[in-house]
Amino acid sequence: MALTRHRGLSGPGWRLPRWPGWSRLPRESRDTLFLLGVIAWTVLPHVAHLPAWCTTLTAVVLLWRAALAVGGGTLPGRWLLVAVLAVAAGLTFMSFRTLLGKEPGVTMAVVLMALKTLELRARRDAFVVFFLGFFLVLTHFLYSQSLAVAAAMLVSVWGLLTALVLAHMPVGQPSLRQASRLAGRTALLGAPIMLLLFLLFPRIGPLWGVPKDGLSSTGLSDRLRLGSVAELAQDDRIALRLRFEGAVPPPQSLYFRGPVLGGFDGTEWRPQQPRFPQRLLPQAELRPAGPPLRYEMTVEPLRLPTLPLLEASPGAPQIEGYRVRGTADLQWLTDRPLAERLRFQAEAHLRFEHGPRDPVLGLQDYLELPAGFNPRTLEWAATLRRDPAYANAGALQLAQRVMRHIREGGYTYTLAPGEYGRNAIDEFWLDRKEGFCEHFAAAFVVVMRALDVPARIVTGYQGADPQPVDGYYIVRQSAAHAWAEFWQPGTGWMRADPTAAVAPDRIDRSLRLAPPPGLVAGAIDAVNPALLQRLREGWEAVNNRWNQWVLNYSRGQQLEVLKDLGFESPDWQTLAKLLVIALSTLALIGAGWAWWDRHRIDPWTRQREALLRTLRRLGIQAEAHDAPGTLAARVRSRHGSAGEPLAALLDTLQSQRYGRDARRQPDPSLTRSFQAAARGLSPDAAR
Repeated sequence: MALTRHRGLSGPGWRLPRWPGWSRLPRESRDTLFLLGVIAWTVLPHVAHLPAWCTTLTAVVLLWRAALAVGGGTLPGRWLLVAVLAVAAGLTFMSFRTLLGKEPGVTMAVVLMALKTLELRARRDAFVVFFLGFFLVLTHFLYSQSLAVAAAMLVSVWGLLTALVLAHMPVGQPSLRQASRLAGRTALLGAPIMLLLFLLFPRIGPLWGVPKDGLSSTGLSDRLRLGSVAELAQDDRIALRLRFEGAVPPPQSLYFRGPVLGGFDGTEWRPQQPRFPQRLLPQAELRPAGPPLRYEMTVEPLRLPTLPLLEASPGAPQIEGYRVRGTADLQWLTDRPLAERLRFQAEAHLRFEHGPRDPVLGLQDYLELPAGFNPRTLEWAATLRRDPAYANAGALQLAQRVMRHIREGGYTYTLAPGEYGRNAIDEFWLDRKEGFCEHFAAAFVVVMRALDVPARIVTGYQGADPQPVDGYYIVRQSAAHAWAEFWQPGTGWMRADPTAAVAPDRIDRSLRLAPPPGLVAGAIDAVNPALLQRLREGWEAVNNRWNQWVLNYSRGQQLEVLKDLGFESPDWQTLAKLLVIALSTLALIGAGWAWWDRHRIDPWTRQREALLRTLRRLGIQAEAHDAPGTLAARVRSRHGSAGEPLAALLDTLQSQRYGRDARRQPDPSLTRSFQAAARGLSPDAAR
């Protein structure tokens, strides 16, 4: 990149410069505009994370710098840039209440990158911009490591390397295509080392980051208000992927257990806070039946330390870097929130019983109802109990009666039931009768407790997409679900899903309610209903390969690769030794190639040395650093019109080597013509 000081534009009537056309731009302007385009592309994915003022400031500065490049305007003074930087620092502090951390740091890095473009006066300024750009590329992976972000940043790296190549070619008019090809070849030369480091460098815990890196902004929660699951069910992002060993279970068997909620204050459900000693509380007491179902699960980052395993899992899966423990309510918890994508093997028993068969004092916790809430629903339950047919009914018979009321009571399953008031269960159960899964589950639990039957809410996911993508069944956030459990003497806890009574296709066929599509999705669906689904499945298949082969490449997989290579019991020391040997071998190969490259003669060099020898025999001073145009002037000065053919050939060489359409290889015929023209001159034939 040729960088010189811009010419000044004086006078009060300065206007925006007219675009002269890309091919007519001076090289300095062209290279500057290319660099600005690369910077804009690199910053663009950060727009969603930046304050509005930062995005606006960056856009204004880049457009201003582009106008200066086209019109040859004067760069602003240093004090103006310092003032803008100080204002940006103040706005950053106002936006985040700190200058430390991920968001403030990225914001300031973007501002510095933009302002530095207004200081492009020398090559060292350009190098600062290049390496700020490489740093910004890395910051994108603090927010997302998806395939789309990786592809966008690969383009950014290629563009920055192209700009770097141009900066190292200060002479002539190299094309962007030539520079980009050289940048691509250079990057490919480093690809084997990159691949080797990826495969063999020991996987260790993250060395940098902030506690919330990677956490999902939506997902399951350990709190439940009416309407919260319906809001989550409109999120079509992937929550987890499954690959089964053997037969695939039917959709109605796919219950993925998340937080269990037993405490209720009249408005919000939360985990039960026990009132009794641990020895008096109900324990898990899982009693599986039949053979286990083995499967592989890939879980996307969550904001909870909860593994939504398929019900019911008899043991904790082995997950590298995490400690997993089971709870008395059959949850599986990790020692910290799931801040990264996890892949592991697990097993489940689809037929099972769990919980105590005989009454324990701790079951009283699951009978509690807040005073002063939902009096009409409590009266409805009391009326049912006074019915002679149910006066002495057991828990199972009462649950069946409540489910029949839901099925036959005119209830509607909807994503948009509207807001409910203080006595939400009363309004839902007796008046409006419109709700999503959490409305039905919460009402069922309240009624069962009012009937003196211990009950609780279970949240998680239910069902999966009907067709696998790339061999994996996909469970989306829209599959978030809430169901109920009640306690039956002699059996333990039993699952009851009121949604199955009012919307059986939701459970039996995984047919979920969907929000209205957006403008683009709606247009595609109107033209070809299957096209949008095929496009999504194709993208998810590619993205799954990226997740499985790149993002989920763990230490265990590294050791499996070594076993495939013939190592019997590899460990991290084996990895380190193999990595050192491989890098040393590559270093020796690189040193040998550098020695050979240093000693081989470039075709341009061979041609130049032949021409210099010919000129020296003619008595013309010719040094290795002299450009062909300089030598042509000396020929004309010494030999006049007689030397014009020779000088014209040197001018042609200047154009072929350094002109706008420079050749990649020298023209052999020019050397022969030069030798022929030189024979007609004598060393003493000076004008």
